[in-house]
Amino acid sequence: MTIFQKQLEIMASGPGLVDVTARVQAVVTESRVGAGLCTAFVMHTSASLVIQENADPAVRRDLEKLMADLAPESRAWEHDDEGPDDMPAHARAALTQTSLCVPIASGRLVLGTWQGLYLWQHRRRGEMRHLFVHVDGQLA
Repeated sequence: MTIFQKQLEIMASGPGLVDVTARVQAVVTESRVGAGLCTAFVMHTSASLVIQENADPAVRRDLEKLMADLAPESRAWEHDDEGPDDMPAHARAALTQTSLCVPIASGRLVLGTWQGLYLWQHRRRGEMRHLFVHVDGQLA
């Protein structure tokens, strides 16, 4: 059994889903693990991770609209230290996930045909996000 870890920097240019599938797969490839598990963890409280549709961008736009309805900036949030998008971003992250675990088989992430891994930026401003990737399993 081997363990491999790497931290990635992901530039999020504004709100929305950033496809990180290839970047995470590159870490799996670098690890040389053939069978095991890959865990990705976003190191922020105003961003999240999701496995989602990777073919039709309308899905991602609709998810953005859903989140805007669930946690609108117009709500009277108590916490607004960093601006009106601060607390809605925390709420949106709380409704999703900060980590994902994906199986590895034959050195590849086991994802469905239309699945991709996305970092979901919930703040309006662009910023660098940090993604910690942990791979463990048997070497190929």
